[in-house]
Amino acid sequence: MRKTLILALLLIGGNALYAQQAPEKTRLLLILDCSNSMWDHWQSNAKIKVTQQVLLSFLDSVSRQHDVDVALRVFGHLNRNQIGTRLEVPFGEDNIYQLQSKIKTLVPNGGCTAAAALTDALSDFPAGGDTRNIILIVTDGVGGLSAEICYVARQVQLSGVVVQTFVLGIGGGEFDNADCAGTFLSVPHEEDYSRTLYDIFRLAGKTARVVVRMLNGDGALFEAEHPIAFYDRRTGVSRLNTIYSVDNTLTPDTLLLDPLMTYDLTVFTHPPLCREAMQFGIDRVNTVDLTVSEGSLCVRFGGRRPQWQQSAVDAIVRLPRGERVAAQEIGEVGQYLAGRYDVEVQTLPVTTLRGVEVRGGALTNLEVPMPGMLVLSKPKGITTGAIFKLNDGNVEFTTDLNPSTAGERLLLQPGEYELVLHPQDATLYNKVQTRRFVIESSQTTKIQF
Repeated sequence: MRKTLILALLLIGGNALYAQQAPEKTRLLLILDCSNSMWDHWQSNAKIKVTQQVLLSFLDSVSRQHDVDVALRVFGHLNRNQIGTRLEVPFGEDNIYQLQSKIKTLVPNGGCTAAAALTDALSDFPAGGDTRNIILIVTDGVGGLSAEICYVARQVQLSGVVVQTFVLGIGGGEFDNADCAGTFLSVPHEEDYSRTLYDIFRLAGKTARVVVRMLNGDGALFEAEHPIAFYDRRTGVSRLNTIYSVDNTLTPDTLLLDPLMTYDLTVFTHPPLCREAMQFGIDRVNTVDLTVSEGSLCVRFGGRRPQWQQSAVDAIVRLPRGERVAAQEIGEVGQYLAGRYDVEVQTLPVTTLRGVEVRGGALTNLEVPMPGMLVLSKPKGITTGAIFKLNDGNVEFTTDLNPSTAGERLLLQPGEYELVLHPQDATLYNKVQTRRFVIESSQTTKIQF
């Protein structure tokens, strides 16, 4: 069971290997708000004028970075009768002068939303290549961030094309939907504009080194392998799936993650172990320590083995509040976090063992009685029926009978039962036939009507 899960996550988590290598190039798509509100006065000048000054200086710096490409999409600058967005400068080498020229000539002219621009943004990134694609939305938030952007931003993240979306909110406006649109950075004052923009740029091409260490109760390194997943806390989208492991020197793997994202971590133990709201820096090795106390659980049939061939029987392990943790076959050893569980063995009827304790570093053995065999020969004609287990005056429904067969062979847990048969052509209550019988472990009980 554990090996199958590990193999499945390796197959679906192809981005794990990609995340271990820094991409050769970063593509930054600027989405610039040019709606009418950008004419509003900020501290020293109109928002659009301040933005033009900051972006022109920023692009001068970018021009010296050969591993960064920039493109420009603008919304709100088209004429009032054409509410839309346009890719003004596509990605390409040596396009900085073209970008600066376009930014200088931008005139806020109408209304549009960032959601419309973001909808078209995926097609702006060239296909293929080892790149890290990032979107930066610059907006004053006045009407630009509609509720629709939450849905659009999630679709962008799910596409896998874009690594991260950032929203730079300038001018101290209202940014009601900014958090769901991307990683939101507020710029209420002009003097913070350039610094915030450069902070994003400085980290955009960087990766954070992260080491996950699983420790047992004694503080020693936990050597077992477990699938792990890092999720973007804002969107819930998985960013890295891999297998936790240690090498022969007991050194855990070093993972490379985006330093601008906030992560939730899930370790797929049984039940899963979670750590929330983690951020990682670029100037150090970030260590995530998790204490894992894990034990083993095995369910077996007790008693003499029967002469017939036994079919596979599952045991479902649940938390006391009912949540399913895992399923394992009878005789299989499963690994679980230390704690108490309810175990439902899928016998007929189901055998439930409540409050089973799993202790860290120990094996918990459970035993259920070996079932017996019921060989049933039914009367002629189609009949329906059911079997009930009798428990101190109470009855427990066990199974329905198959009305289309003349005989059945059923494995039942030891105990006293009642069989109820109802011929299809019977119209009176007294035509219903009942028979009580006892099932003994590993023994065959025959009933013939």
